[in-house]
Amino acid sequence: MRYITEEEFARLCRGIHDDAEIILRHNPIGTREETLLWMLLGCLINYLSLTDIETPCFTGTPTAATYSDAILFVVEKRQAEPFDARRYLDEMTDNAD
Repeated sequence: MRYITEEEFARLCRGIHDDAEIILRHNPIGTREETLLWMLLGCLINYLSLTDIETPCFTGTPTAATYSDAILFVVEKRQAEPFDARRYLDEMTDNAD
């Protein structure tokens, strides 16, 4: 089972923030926040090698809150050491100008 450190999580969030315009141009699936969170969730699924059972499933149309909750759920179970993941999500989405 693979775990993620705070430093690795912060690096993923900052990278997505820095590449936001490219991500949004090529993945116009929803709002800016939804798209960036969707990208982060996809990265985490691959990075942590989540199985189908561990990968969050959604009913209906996911929202930014849905993606955020799924990310926090995944990270909580796979933290190498405790850290506040929400802080990095807020930075990634609030500062995405």
